[in-house]
Amino acid sequence: MPPKMPLLDHPVAEWPSLLSGDKPVPAYRARQIAQWIFRQNASAWERMKNLPGEDRRRWSEIWDLSLPIVRDEKRSRDGTRKFLLELSDGALIESVLIPRDDRATLCVSSQVGCGIGCRFCRTAEMGLIRNLSVSEILGQVRVANRLLAESPVRDMSKETEPAPLLSRVNHLVFMGMGEPLANFDHLVRSLAVLTSPEGFGLSSRRITVSTSGLAGRIRDLGTSGIAVNLAVSLSAPTEELRENLMPISRHHPIRSILSACRAYPLRNRQRITFEYVLLGGVNDGEGQARELARLLAPFRSKVNLIPFNPYPGSPYHRPDKDRVRRFQEILLAKGVTATLRTTRGEDILGACGQLALSPSPALTMESSTWKTIDFSTPV
Repeated sequence: MPPKMPLLDHPVAEWPSLLSGDKPVPAYRARQIAQWIFRQNASAWERMKNLPGEDRRRWSEIWDLSLPIVRDEKRSRDGTRKFLLELSDGALIESVLIPRDDRATLCVSSQVGCGIGCRFCRTAEMGLIRNLSVSEILGQVRVANRLLAESPVRDMSKETEPAPLLSRVNHLVFMGMGEPLANFDHLVRSLAVLTSPEGFGLSSRRITVSTSGLAGRIRDLGTSGIAVNLAVSLSAPTEELRENLMPISRHHPIRSILSACRAYPLRNRQRITFEYVLLGGVNDGEGQARELARLLAPFRSKVNLIPFNPYPGSPYHRPDKDRVRRFQEILLAKGVTATLRTTRGEDILGACGQLALSPSPALTMESSTWKTIDFSTPV
């Protein structure tokens, strides 16, 4: 028997023709299936009791709905949960669920590993292994929704009144493993399902795609018709320093990136986010803050300052709080909106720049739990 094919690699609009056998499948039937998969977290045909039994048996022999296996789950003291997921070919990826107030944000991976080579990112140590398929990108959201339905999560960083329990992902950031725009076709097809009423039904305003700065693909994303938020990892105000920290800048210099960002369509009140990882003694000087403000002055944008998140073997360190605060103050004084990202999940190596599949232990395991969950059992 030939291997099953992942149904979610295909748009819902194609399902009627794909599922047709001796008799045509009406469009409403495809919508019923989509409802089961995207809203009811179904991963097996036999659960869909309002579908004809004969059709379910036939489709189950051809079309795969299975989810990645959760090989490990680590839970941070702040409520963040990091998942190690095994894909059908044995490849491993990580995704991170971050509860904050009434938001359940999932940090999604787009590739196994990453080929960009940013010096301050742990994923770069893996190199690029392969792109994720559409079904594998969506599978991360499906797994998170399944686990949240079974065990809701809340923001544990609150010191006053408890934050609400969250039972479904309601925000997405493509900031996990990989460069999303280097897997452009699968990214855009995934975004279509994530934002479709027949899919997950997420507002595009609640989805952010982060890139190291593939200028041509920034333009392509802007003309794709899916108006997601754009975040660009800048992390240096000069070409020379950026090329040292992010080798991709040799092919996509700052001037090309900013030109592409100028062309990116923005809705009312929408801004481009420029992410800036602060590395102690490297890119956190007052002069560098002023140069960054000069670069970004023409843009409707905000700067998200990210104090470096340490990981085993890294040559960098996090600047002290006074230096971070001074950098932010200079940007604000120059009229540039600048926010300071709150580090989440650092104790489980789940923070920005810490994802990788090495055997290195987390900084502390006191608040972590470990388990394996195989969703092959029909649910």
